[in-house]
Formats: sequence, C-alpha cells, structure tokens
Amino acid sequence: MSKILIVSDSHGSTEMLEELKLRHQQEVNQMIHCGDSELTDNHESINGYIAVKGNCDFYGDFPEEVIVEVAEYKILVVHGHLYSVKSSLLRLSYRAEELGANIVCFGHSHLLGAEMIKDVLFINPGSVRLPRGRRERTYVILELTNQKALLHVYDIDRGKLDSLTEEFSVSK
Repeated sequence: MSKILIVSDSHGSTEMLEELKLRHQQEVNQMIHCGDSELTDNHESINGYIAVKGNCDFYGDFPEEVIVEVAEYKILVVHGHLYSVKSSLLRLSYRAEELGANIVCFGHSHLLGAEMIKDVLFINPGSVRLPRGRRERTYVILELTNQKALLHVYDIDRGKLDSLTEEFSVSK
C-alpha cells in the first residue's frame, strides 16, 4: 500500500505546508504539490514535496510537469494552467494518454474534485489557502492498494472529512 499527500495552491503559506509535513510525513510515502506555492524551489517549506510550477510561481525553478511512479502506477503532476483545466480536462486527458499515466494530479482552479476519464483518475485537491466552491481548505491523501484508489479529503482546520472519502478502480 502507498499513501500520497496531494496539495495545491498554497499561495505563499509556508505555515500550512509545514503543518502538513508535521501532520502526515510519517504516514505517507510521497508528498506532491500541484503548483502555486509561490516559493522558491529551495525554500525549506517546499522541501520534501514533489512540486511543479504554477502560473503564480515566479521565483522557483520548478518543472512544468513531473511523472511520479508509485506502486506500479504512473502519476502525472501538473498545475493545469497550460491545459486550460478551468474549462475542460480534455487537453490534460490527451497529455495523460500520451504519457501513459494512470493518475493525474493538478490544481489551478482551486476546486476540489476527482473523476475517471478513460480509465485515468484525475484529482484536484482544491486549495489549502483560497478555496473556491466551498469553505473547507482542502488537500487529499491518496491510498493506492490492489488496483483501488481511495481518496481521503482533509480540511486543514478540521481534519479528515469522512463524508468525502471516495474509492476508484485504477488499472496499473
């Protein structure tokens, strides 16, 4: 079993990234930041996160996309602004297909969501700083086991939101 913490759009909040590390570092195998940290790539608060460049990341030398391989799954990490994710996931789904990704993690819209498109799981953890569409400032812990992906949604202030836990079947 692998557990991956996924966060996005922290917009300069070093305290929140440090808090997530303290809270979950012992239980997760990887920590992913889907962009708009607004930090430099060598900042202590982003240390330990696999991070990509968002449209508000002017100071760091982050990559535009990263492929993370975990438990035989290929995870594509992007911010989403280069794929117009605020209007559609079509362009991002083409990129996932092109790279052979099973899972895609992205941000940019600040909207929490997860859905399957052509056997690929798309996850947007929302924003831990400036959420849209809800009050909760969210992040996700993805649990991968035996072709199942279990998404646990957390509010940085209130902890795990059990009513939002969801399971998906994801092929390797």
